Amino acid sequence: MIQKNNSISLYQEAQKVIPGGVNSPVRAFKAVGGDPLFIKSAKGAYMYDEDDNHYIELINSWGPMILGHAPDIIEKAVADAIGKSLSFGAPTAKEVAIAELIVEMVPSIEKVRMVNSGTEATMSAIRVARGFTGRDKIIKMEGCYHGHGDSFLIAAGSGAATMGTPDSPGVTKGTALDTLTAPFNDLEAVEALIQHNKNEIAAIILEPVAGNMGCIVPKPGYLEGLRKICDQENIVLIFDEVMTGFRLSKGGAQELLGVTPDMTTLGKIIGGGMPVGAYGGKQEIMDYVSPQGPVYQAGTLSGNPIAMSAGYAMLKYLNDHPEVYEQLDTTTKKLKKGFEENVKAIGKNYTINQLGSMISLHFTQEEVFDFKSAKTSDTKLFGRYFNAMLNRNVYLAPSQFEALFISTAIGEKEVGHIIEANKAALEEIH
Repeated sequence: MIQKNNSISLYQEAQKVIPGGVNSPVRAFKAVGGDPLFIKSAKGAYMYDEDDNHYIELINSWGPMILGHAPDIIEKAVADAIGKSLSFGAPTAKEVAIAELIVEMVPSIEKVRMVNSGTEATMSAIRVARGFTGRDKIIKMEGCYHGHGDSFLIAAGSGAATMGTPDSPGVTKGTALDTLTAPFNDLEAVEALIQHNKNEIAAIILEPVAGNMGCIVPKPGYLEGLRKICDQENIVLIFDEVMTGFRLSKGGAQELLGVTPDMTTLGKIIGGGMPVGAYGGKQEIMDYVSPQGPVYQAGTLSGNPIAMSAGYAMLKYLNDHPEVYEQLDTTTKKLKKGFEENVKAIGKNYTINQLGSMISLHFTQEEVFDFKSAKTSDTKLFGRYFNAMLNRNVYLAPSQFEALFISTAIGEKEVGHIIEANKAALEEIH
């Protein structure tokens, strides 16, 4: 049993000065029970908390640590950049270098604008799509999370999936009316929405591989069907690749799955662990962005030189070492196989979804292919499983509705430990 004395004390102090004691809700462990861990350091595949417990890490800062924590190439890039000042609020050569690299690597991107978070990227992409088309409404998929922008907090991740109803107070009904929702993997629902809102839809935005209802893989023909619909109806197709960009392949999910959107939003990996985001796409669309065009978007710290240096080092490494993706896929498939054998051994048929280095174990015996099916999962059982894994020094995402992300730092030793911990945890909770 791990000790939490220092973490508990810090959490009590934090609740006095920070809403809920955390700076992002899922960190509070509300979905799994117990108090959150306060982390002191991390290196490679391991994370260390304030009570000096160590954990094999399967969140990897929610995706960006694809090479594990604090890889030498990123640390060196950051250290070199810090010596030249932390921020300029002016253009730098590194911004140009990383933009050129993104354009080279991502099939859909001809021009790119750097921002400071994935939320900024998705908010900005929607604004540009509306400006480009002259239309107001968007379609998003139930369970896809695109940050906390008002337009996206309708059927977002683990929130309510009621069409047109905001999941958060503070989101106006007017905003909600401009956001239409359809089930993931359901082309007919999208077609029906378009027919009922003819020539009013500016954009369709989705995660090509969803990561906020667990790992949900698109069915064959689904993304291709969306591409065809958008071409026919002059709708901007936006892939939110904040999670999947540079993780599933060096060109993202769109390269791996062979479907090219009109616009792409990015984050996570392009900062090498630093806060950053980006949105890009066809030149004719991106030229609507100020100062080239009329759609205004700005950010004082956009293109921050420290983040750009870390991100460039990360992307350059991934671009030069495509074998990383084969390694990640192999490691994650070993975990999946081990999990499947353990689940079978206890007489269950829980669903395990995996693509590349993304994986999730759903505590349901139904196929999980959209938000509705994901919600058939037993969340209370997952909470017990989470804590059983934590007590065996494996740190999972504290929610049934979050994908896990594997890093190259996870080797045979770690894979073996994770599978054995999974076996023991499943036996404990049943």
